[in-house]
Amino acid sequence: MTDRLDATFLDHALEVALTAAHAAGERIAGYFARGVAVEIKPDASPVTIADREAEDIIRATLLQAFPGHAIYGEERGRTGTGDFLWLVDPLDGTKSFVRRTPFFSTQIALMYAGELVMGVSHASVYGETMWARRGGGAFFKGTSPDAQRVRVAETREVQQSALSLGNIKSLTKDAAQWHALGALIGEVNRVRGYGDFCHYHLLARGALDAVIESDVNILDIAALAVIVREAGGVFTDLDGAAPSLETRSVLAAVPGLHAGLLGRLTKA
Repeated sequence: MTDRLDATFLDHALEVALTAAHAAGERIAGYFARGVAVEIKPDASPVTIADREAEDIIRATLLQAFPGHAIYGEERGRTGTGDFLWLVDPLDGTKSFVRRTPFFSTQIALMYAGELVMGVSHASVYGETMWARRGGGAFFKGTSPDAQRVRVAETREVQQSALSLGNIKSLTKDAAQWHALGALIGEVNRVRGYGDFCHYHLLARGALDAVIESDVNILDIAALAVIVREAGGVFTDLDGAAPSLETRSVLAAVPGLHAGLLGRLTKA
């Protein structure tokens, strides 16, 4: 298998990533069942043996299939060079994991020459997986045996929309944007705060219309960006830029709402 960026290669990469994600998820689920000790990293975020072992499983699986590819992981950092870069968050939502809440997942994405082209989001304990590759659509598999292709909703009016908010602590420091968000909250049909992988899965499946976050890392959302995009949604940061290694915020929405929401927030 040569590293040509065509449908055949991407399908193979997707198969490998799904295998890696499920193997890591099985290890994580085992630790979730019996509990683990928690350490605090220098950035004050928690980490466990489940995070580290899950990333090691993913790295070994990816490198066996693609020994020349680079990997950027949450726990082990970046290794390798080249146009192909795997982005790995083995246990996104560690805070939920350690508090015995099932809102955590394994995130694996592939970036080629700066473009996100494939993503897998596997929530082992929650019981669902989503995946997508460039030009191939987005798919969901829950408790039923068959995968389903998914699409975002066709909502066009803010007043009819459902909005989910994630990590928005830094947004409170910008008075104008915070005021704009408050005005938006007053107009939408409903507001939720599902967080982590969950609200992006719901957006891609048509159950939500927009997601706003101001405090993320590219490893948190790379795979989810591909999934939302291939489901027909629009995924940018709060300035309207496409996801990159420097992305720190998210505005993901159905096509009928994204431009209007972005205009309101950037104007503020």
